[in-house]
Amino acid sequence: MAKAFADFARDLLAQESVQSTLEEITALAVSEIEGCEFAGVSLVEKKKNISTHAETDPLVKRIDEIQYRTGEGPCIQAVWVREVFSVDSMDGETRWPRFTAEAGPLGVGSMCSFQLFTHEEILGGLNLYSSREHAFGVEAYEIGQILAAHAAVALASAQTEHNLQRAVRTRQRIGEATGILIERYRITDREAFALLAKASQNMNVKLSALAEELVHTGSLPDAD
Repeated sequence: MAKAFADFARDLLAQESVQSTLEEITALAVSEIEGCEFAGVSLVEKKKNISTHAETDPLVKRIDEIQYRTGEGPCIQAVWVREVFSVDSMDGETRWPRFTAEAGPLGVGSMCSFQLFTHEEILGGLNLYSSREHAFGVEAYEIGQILAAHAAVALASAQTEHNLQRAVRTRQRIGEATGILIERYRITDREAFALLAKASQNMNVKLSALAEELVHTGSLPDAD
């Protein structure tokens, strides 16, 4: 078991993007957690909105969307509270009546949700689903918590790498855009950046997006 979890960690950290990390998390959940037929990862966006970013079956997104719309369900609870939340039977569950009333007929008998978090932030939730009632036992909860911990570290690392790469690309694009303005108008780099920043403000467009447009088209878009 220790070797299996070490392999989990290596497999997750080896992924090349945020999306591939998410897809590996859900694939591992289905293959390694007893009772799990489908899995999904929900992420917190802008510290309040929750949306599904990876799922092993279209049914996962349908079930998740019911939770987001009704504001009920184990995923909603697990994302904000550092505990495991589960539904042993959709028919017998009383805590989230609006959710279970809609989710039960879709073919989900039970589910289990774990918070994805680091010491710095809440990332989202790992959600497990089964067509059978009472599908998840104590071992599934234990393995799920360990997988969720590995997944959170790998996901945080992938997001950090993505943000750094995006920052580098943005800096490069702004440099290329100011270079175009310098050559065209025979101005200094400071004047070129000021011109770009002023256009960004006047058009209410992000500086990075405006720089991207200038690099691709060779001209600033019309303010009108």
